[in-house]
Amino acid sequence: MQKAYKLQGKHRHYDWGGTQFIPALMGINNISNEPYAEYWMGAHPAAVSEITTENGMVLLDQMLADHGAILLGEKTQASFGALPYLYKVLDVAKMLSIQAHPNKQNAILGFEKEEAAGIDLNAAVRNYKDKNHKPEVMVALSDFWLLHGFMPANALKERLSSLTPLQTLLPVFGQDDYAGLYSHFMHLDQSTTDKILNSLLEIAVHEVKAGKVDKSHPHWWANKYYNGQIPDKNIDKGIFSIYILNIVQVAKYEGVFQGAGLLHAYLEGQNIELMANSDNVLRGGLTTKHVDVHELIQQVKFIPTYPNVLKGEALNEFETRYPCPVPDFGLTKINLAKGKSYTINTSGLEMVLLTQGEIQLDHLQLKAGEVAMLPAGQSAVLTANSDSVLFRSFVP
Repeated sequence: MQKAYKLQGKHRHYDWGGTQFIPALMGINNISNEPYAEYWMGAHPAAVSEITTENGMVLLDQMLADHGAILLGEKTQASFGALPYLYKVLDVAKMLSIQAHPNKQNAILGFEKEEAAGIDLNAAVRNYKDKNHKPEVMVALSDFWLLHGFMPANALKERLSSLTPLQTLLPVFGQDDYAGLYSHFMHLDQSTTDKILNSLLEIAVHEVKAGKVDKSHPHWWANKYYNGQIPDKNIDKGIFSIYILNIVQVAKYEGVFQGAGLLHAYLEGQNIELMANSDNVLRGGLTTKHVDVHELIQQVKFIPTYPNVLKGEALNEFETRYPCPVPDFGLTKINLAKGKSYTINTSGLEMVLLTQGEIQLDHLQLKAGEVAMLPAGQSAVLTANSDSVLFRSFVP
């Protein structure tokens, strides 16, 4: 078993992705201007990574099937029996859907219910693709914007009262009734929805054109979603959510953790994302995909959120940890100046993604955009050939 292997992830060309960032990071000539939305690193069946070995390229899931205990380590093998995380790079050019993820227990129940109902795993109406939860941490690689949980009650009341089209929702919110407010507008008939949101979008478009608001205001994002145009009908109910969720700006190398039941949406920017190995997404708008309002409401935590932007905790002069309160994954950033060396000791399967510079890792030479996989029980030395930044994923 080698100390380290090069890992080749899989690109995901969703239409919301940008065309420049991931190709530039990975040295790809994107002549066709194709969207590069995500780069997946892991063993998720939807996009399994490949590993360079002495015998050629091997799929990671096959390698784990053959040598799981050795690669994962005893603790991870005993606790999960598989690689418990999925690692990604994202480039968000267009806004992603409003969404929440189930906890582990509800994921199991939901998956088994849909299996029993005979709903095909790839059906558009399928909510649960697996039995896993999907907590996630992100670290920005640029100035990044996202929606993150319900606004505190006083701020939300002020928001609703300040916008005439939304004032009818104030009595619905009542005594901080988040569930009542959200359920109310998600169950509105489309004609009533269109009437409210058409008026709201008129204000949003005007305010943006007049230069009166910036990205910290929901008008900016409501205007962006419809490209400054105002639909006559079938307006997406996700527009409501833009006005009741926290708008959070995250600076480069800052992070945010998002647990089960938290309504959120990525709005703009590039980031590293690390999550439990799952594809369970319950959507609440800003999408043409299936929205199961009943199931979504069962999973959402109807409490105010006070955003906690992670600055990172220094472990030593080189490595910074982003706290993740789950057993599935951990994430750190390593900064190495040219000529500096740093040793990684692994207890489980780890991945090292280089986002800047060039390093020597055991027998491997890595440049920006490349990834190394380190099996459990290894002591591998990183040496920077130029000023370098790496992100390290692992099982705590």
